[in-house]
Amino acid sequence: MRAANAGNEGAYRALLGDLAPLLRKIAAQGFSRAGAGNADVEDVVQEVLLAVHLKRHTWIETEPFSPWLHAIARNKVIDCLRRRGRRVVVEIEDVAHLLAADPVPDATVRRDVKRMVGSLNGRQRDVVGMISLDGASIEETAGRLGMTEGAVRVALHRGIAALSALYGKAQL
Repeated sequence: MRAANAGNEGAYRALLGDLAPLLRKIAAQGFSRAGAGNADVEDVVQEVLLAVHLKRHTWIETEPFSPWLHAIARNKVIDCLRRRGRRVVVEIEDVAHLLAADPVPDATVRRDVKRMVGSLNGRQRDVVGMISLDGASIEETAGRLGMTEGAVRVALHRGIAALSALYGKAQL
């Protein structure tokens, strides 16, 4: 860092290249301690590298570099976690077996569910209806609708979120 601050561009490039793996490890550990996934590790690494670039003049060259860097990385992880908020991420594969339930026995409830599912748009309506009302699997739904399984999962997730928002409004 001293050489980089003195204008040695090669040393600066080497420094940034050497820091990236260390920063990935710091960010991953920070997310792990917080019980969060590692989806934003690369974003934090880029934010730290940018902060190092923009604030390198604030590092006191007579002081150790590592604590200065770790403080920046820790703060960037905290900032990212605050932006994320406290949300729980559940993979659709982990709960897919719960979604393909037996058809609803009560005719009134089934009619209400069909009405709510019917309020969804196009693919979301088809996907949520096939999986939740007809008991089809993601694989079967994908085959019947000519979609990829990933696209079915996305449509299912978005459809359930839309129903949740709709249901939340109906309760107010």
